[in-house]
Amino acid sequence: MPVRAEDRPARLSVGVVGTGRVGPPLAAALRLAGHRPVAASGVSEASRSRAAELLPGVPLVEPAEVLARCDLVLLTVPDDALPGLAAGLAETGSVRPGQLLVHTSGRYGTDVLEPVLRAGGLPLALHPVMTFTGTPVDVQRLAGCSFGVTAPEELRLAAEALVIEMGGEPEWIAEEARPLYHAALALGANHLVTLVAQAMELLRTAGVEAPDRMLGPLLGAALDNALRSGDAALTGPVARGDAGTVAAHVSELREHAPQAVAGYLAMARTTADRALAHGLLKPELAEDLLDVLSGPAGPAGSGGSGGTGGSGGTGGPTGPGPAGEDGR
Repeated sequence: MPVRAEDRPARLSVGVVGTGRVGPPLAAALRLAGHRPVAASGVSEASRSRAAELLPGVPLVEPAEVLARCDLVLLTVPDDALPGLAAGLAETGSVRPGQLLVHTSGRYGTDVLEPVLRAGGLPLALHPVMTFTGTPVDVQRLAGCSFGVTAPEELRLAAEALVIEMGGEPEWIAEEARPLYHAALALGANHLVTLVAQAMELLRTAGVEAPDRMLGPLLGAALDNALRSGDAALTGPVARGDAGTVAAHVSELREHAPQAVAGYLAMARTTADRALAHGLLKPELAEDLLDVLSGPAGPAGSGGSGGTGGSGGTGGPTGPGPAGEDGR
């Protein structure tokens, strides 16, 4: 009979400093791998409730006490708080030689934990590439989740082993590449949420009762195609060079949703540039299109909308069509 994880001898005592949405699920995943969460720190009522749900029976204590009780400490605090926390823990003598201290910030590598290293601690940067809810579902979602891993060379195997034990897939990120790595993730994930939320608002304004149901299959297919094919997945009026359709879009947005114009123009210009570079947008169609997109992002009446061709311009539908237009 296979031995259950909870019946295996615990290899590391685990603590969490900062019981936000990330720390408790990671500690819960480590518990499933046979480690033993023994202490956590949290201040707000929400963080305390989160810890109680995901780490039942684990006492909430001060950060220094968490370090005193644990072999492995998860520093899951906001990015801006991490440098001060690392320095403070080292200055107060809370860090023990040989103690593993793991932060989960995407922005930083291990340089931010230099005070910890000087105090004898072992610094690791393990960033899960996932959005967290702070609920048990996060533990399941860790299966197959990529982690951006940065660590001293002598700790690389230990870092990768911890990621694998949590169900993730380690991806090595050099210290100097961390800011670019994090910018790429923010560009994709954070801006995607904004784009989807804005698209749903516009559909509601257009009278669509269930914009989420309408967008779900379209955006799912667009994301899948983009991940598989990159720029080759581009479709829609910008990639086709339909200047008239794009002008109609800008005109409608200026009238009904002026707050969306700047974002539409910025993304359309970037899309046009990429479509041109990859041979998807014909150069002879690009000039009129770029004229439309060169207008200001101000309110209606400020010009630059290209205001002709409101019925769809040079051919092709004005929105997603049966041929798989992804509206990107």
